[in-house]
Amino acid sequence: MPAKHLVSVSDLDRGSILSLVEAAVAIAEGRWEGRRPLAGRVVGTYFRKTSTRTRTSFTVGALKLGAQVVAYGPNDLQLVTGETVPDTARVLANYLDALVIRTNETIAEIRQFASQDRMAVVNAMSENEHPTQSLADLATLREHFGRLAELHVLYLGEGNNSASAISLAVARLPDMRLTLVTPEGYGLPADFIRDVRSTAGLNGSEIEQHHDMSRLPRAVDAVYTTRWLTMGVQRADADWIPKFRPYTVTPAVMAEVSRPGGGTVFLHDLPAMRGYEVLDEVLDGPQSIAFRQAYHKMTSAMAVLDWCLNGQA
Repeated sequence: MPAKHLVSVSDLDRGSILSLVEAAVAIAEGRWEGRRPLAGRVVGTYFRKTSTRTRTSFTVGALKLGAQVVAYGPNDLQLVTGETVPDTARVLANYLDALVIRTNETIAEIRQFASQDRMAVVNAMSENEHPTQSLADLATLREHFGRLAELHVLYLGEGNNSASAISLAVARLPDMRLTLVTPEGYGLPADFIRDVRSTAGLNGSEIEQHHDMSRLPRAVDAVYTTRWLTMGVQRADADWIPKFRPYTVTPAVMAEVSRPGGGTVFLHDLPAMRGYEVLDEVLDGPQSIAFRQAYHKMTSAMAVLDWCLNGQA
């Protein structure tokens, strides 16, 4: 059977997304206890940039499922000496069952790794999309609310790879709503928003992006933000921080958009730059489930690895 890759959420249909989310929740509930579906398999992790949660979640998740893990750092492969990505992928496919990749390059590079059909390739974050993060986000919401349908998520901050991934996921699911409020000039591209809105419309969901903090929706189910410098790369615009300051998630913002009777939660994909995109009172407050969300990076990683290597979640 040819390898199954997870390079982009756009490669998944509704059924696959929901299956992966349900598997992650099942793992969290202990329903996979004792299962070792990856026994005898070898998973490689190739992380070209720093990572706490994603690297650990895929490593521990693979071990829990019975796999062995080989870790590669940014300078460990002959790519740094000029070998091409397709050649490297063809070689690694002789040894590894799956390769998990984090890079600051575009998703096109990861598709080159996936050009062979023997070794599964997982995008654990690229410049323009973080697909496994969106699965962790959805698993967190599904576990907390018991459903995904009819949930309204408000995303505040930069239109980055986490924002694109959750947009692609919501667009493929029924009866969800996502509102992205981003600084002018730092949102998701207009053509991307047009495409995901079109897909969402086919599934009875809604996606909107604007830049006006005075037009925040009310009574949302979840408020989601991410680190303003997601990729850890400094911006060319030296005066970018004042443009982002109005988008900080404060207790006042949470009070403004939360449901009157309670129930609204706060999400953050972490790491957090406290005092910038979120204040301590929110991240550590009673509405925050951000650290449970971090736990679901492992459950979703496990679900993805099983889906890629065994054809099911």
